[in-house]
Amino acid sequence: MQVDTLIAARWIIPVEPEGLVLEHHAVVVNDGRIIGVLPVAQALALYQPRQLEELPQHALIPGFVNAHTHAAMTLMRGVANDLPLMDWLQNHIWPLEQRWVSESFVRDGNDLAMAEMIRGGITCFNDMYFYPEITAKRVIVAGMRATIGLIVADFPTAWASGPDEYFSRGLAVFDELRAAAPLVQFSFAPHAPYTVSDPALGRIRTLAAEMDLSVHIHLHETANEIDKSIASHGVRPLKRLQRLEFLGPQLTSVHMTQLTDEEIILLAQTGVNVVHCPESNMKLASGFCPVARLLEAGINVALGTDGAASNNDLDLMGEMRTAALLAKVVAGDAGALPAARALSMATLNGAKALGLEHEIGSLKNGKSADIAAVNLNLLENQPLHDPISDLVYSASRHQISDVWVAGRRLLKNRELTTLDSAEILARCEIWLDRLSTAQPSI
Repeated sequence: MQVDTLIAARWIIPVEPEGLVLEHHAVVVNDGRIIGVLPVAQALALYQPRQLEELPQHALIPGFVNAHTHAAMTLMRGVANDLPLMDWLQNHIWPLEQRWVSESFVRDGNDLAMAEMIRGGITCFNDMYFYPEITAKRVIVAGMRATIGLIVADFPTAWASGPDEYFSRGLAVFDELRAAAPLVQFSFAPHAPYTVSDPALGRIRTLAAEMDLSVHIHLHETANEIDKSIASHGVRPLKRLQRLEFLGPQLTSVHMTQLTDEEIILLAQTGVNVVHCPESNMKLASGFCPVARLLEAGINVALGTDGAASNNDLDLMGEMRTAALLAKVVAGDAGALPAARALSMATLNGAKALGLEHEIGSLKNGKSADIAAVNLNLLENQPLHDPISDLVYSASRHQISDVWVAGRRLLKNRELTTLDSAEILARCEIWLDRLSTAQPSI
């Protein structure tokens, strides 16, 4: 049988079932989908590939899913470092956004972010930012997969003057682009409980149910957020969302560093997804997500980088390692988050949070061929006793050599195939000049 691509590798780590490593196997791809994962000799006997890729020193893994980011904010990487969240937001980031965010800012920031993510093995991302129509169009050009948030907030921004305009513009984007590409889907993205009123949250709940869209929100990110919610609403943010009938499997809640035992039970009962952003939380001193307790309760926990303005990178391999190590310290248990579970959080759990587990997140027959190849033959990886352990604790994103999304190659031997690196770098220089002169203190 003739097929499009056959990728033969030293190891294949399919993620389903968790912890499985297949040696000297191949992934067979046709029409953008995986049609076989089998020993190399058997694959070559059964299939005649138009493209044969031999990677004898590599591990093939599902493409990483970055379950929370603000892609265009990559242009603000390194702005206003070493500050707590609200100071960072109110006194630095929001003023810069008011002055500079535009269609061109979002276009150029997204291209930079996607180039970085592809080179780091990320094939899918969940975005929350202004001008979602620009993000969606750039995603289509790059060939990535994404869930684009239709952002809602009470305060005015460059994109909308208030809730009514956020809704009208967001719904127009959805109507225009929902059928534009099979790799793009949309969600509602209320910024946070402290920036979105009850009426707006209620409207999101109704529209999300009618349109069958998920909801993506920052939640329980800091102790200050909890205190202000109690002062303003008489309850903690999660309880407020429960009163608004907001909790359910359609909700992806980001950060979740401030949780009680009762709240963990509530999350488990309602099926809410949690996205853990360990490095952003640490850098902003926001707190620690109790990952081990959430997983033990049966809650789906995915990984996100947050934006490069607060991280300062879009490196999900780095987040995976940090998450595995941090969970052990927080739980006081070296086995709290094993390497194989951390890899699942970076892949399949992210797909589940976005409602895409039937499509991506593991290397399984019938799923989309969203694949990353990792060169594990470096000195720093030797001797290699356990490929999964090596991926999580020793390897880095610079070892990602090749990336495919729906069978289309976006990275070949570390070179981008759909984005122009030189052009992106040139545009970055322009934005560096603009942003550096905008505030003398940065």
